[in-house]
Amino acid sequence: MIGGMVPPIAIALSTTFNKAKWNAQELKSGPVNYLMGLCFITEGAIPYAASDPLRVIPSCMIGSGVAGAVCALFNCACPAPHGGIFTFAVVEHPLGYLISLVAGSVAGALMLAVLKKNQAKAEKKA
Repeated sequence: MIGGMVPPIAIALSTTFNKAKWNAQELKSGPVNYLMGLCFITEGAIPYAASDPLRVIPSCMIGSGVAGAVCALFNCACPAPHGGIFTFAVVEHPLGYLISLVAGSVAGALMLAVLKKNQAKAEKKA
């Protein structure tokens, strides 16, 4: 489940801290992805992935992979198939699970910072 929570949170982090990488509409809807990611609603990442798939999808995949790897290192397990933060009460090693979520989300946001082009430069050229 942790891998599905990461993409919207990574995008939300990126729209919060790397505003030059996103257009006005993406910046406006970016913060909603914090809540969507925490609730395990990965669909919040779809509009961003659709607008720039060659940069957003690999960034989200790497972030989710980091979260999964850290989760495995902490030997975390979540018996619930869905639920996001609402399942933290039943997660084995919840602190490790939370660290995994943060690590993966930050990794995804950093990848977006590296891969995405600044929108201001792109808009001036267009």
